[in-house]
Amino acid sequence: MKGAIYGAGSLGTILGAYLTKNGFPIELVNRNEKHVKALQENGAHVVGTVDFTTPVNAIFPDQMKGPYDIIFLMTKQLHNPEVVTMLKPKLAKDGVIVTLQNGIPEPGIAEIIGEDRTVGCTVEWGATMTEPGVCELTSDPDSLSFHMGGMEAITEESLNKVKEVLELMCPVDIEDNLIGARWSKLLINATFSGLGTVIGGTFGDVAGWKPAAKVAVKCMKECIDVAHASGVEFAPVQGKDITKLFYYNNPVKQKFAELLIPIAMKKHSSIYPSMLQDVMKGKPCEIDAINGVVCEWGKKYGVPTPVNDKIVEVVRKEENEGLRPMLANIQFFKEFYQ
Repeated sequence: MKGAIYGAGSLGTILGAYLTKNGFPIELVNRNEKHVKALQENGAHVVGTVDFTTPVNAIFPDQMKGPYDIIFLMTKQLHNPEVVTMLKPKLAKDGVIVTLQNGIPEPGIAEIIGEDRTVGCTVEWGATMTEPGVCELTSDPDSLSFHMGGMEAITEESLNKVKEVLELMCPVDIEDNLIGARWSKLLINATFSGLGTVIGGTFGDVAGWKPAAKVAVKCMKECIDVAHASGVEFAPVQGKDITKLFYYNNPVKQKFAELLIPIAMKKHSSIYPSMLQDVMKGKPCEIDAINGVVCEWGKKYGVPTPVNDKIVEVVRKEENEGLRPMLANIQFFKEFYQ
């Protein structure tokens, strides 16, 4: 079986390192010349909550030679139409693209390659690239997992093929409710990546700071209200029902949710939002594919989303108007935490 990770940045490099170390040789594809050369010369060095180095097969996109049985897609969604169209002829006849991207990317990918070749997967751990060839795993090793599912036309054989590979890194749950799994991950990203990008901090900075935690709970409620209005039922996250834990309809339950946030995020507190990483590098981030999705679906189903609207507004100011991600930006959310 031949596989590639297209867009092997921080998450993809760590996934590739684990797969290679555990017996599945896979190509790590990236455009970053310094990163690829460092991987070729020194191997992938994974630091943080673990520490190991392993040789990997790192290449540039123009060096890809199919056919590939599995392509793990880990680029930003911004260029999916061009990227997926480029990858399509490189797939084997029964090959699949597994999107590990944020948001809800599967329908757009399936339009290009077909539902029978599209697998969705949520990543329940975080990573940061500290330097070329070196990536930091920011979640506890015992809290790593994937949740995956296919479009309606995907075969059980294809799902099991992907599951077998991903399990070389950590546990994999196959979801019958793919859209529910996507919304569970979207809720977490909209809340902690969105607010983390606003204040310039980690998931733990959001969860552990009272004003931000109060806004976070309201952000979660908006996500749940929007998803429920559209008929979505949230899938459990690592065995936990996040709607039961964090949804509220009275002040007592709201206060409980605020107190629970730091506990729930403890094993993932060091995650540094990918959107924040992009903003700090002066690159476009995925705000439209994360909080923007909540706002878009909210308008479609008549559910107000003032917290998510404000997150999008502030992050766009950081992207386009020179606003620096910092704690003081919480002032834009006074109405939600006072």
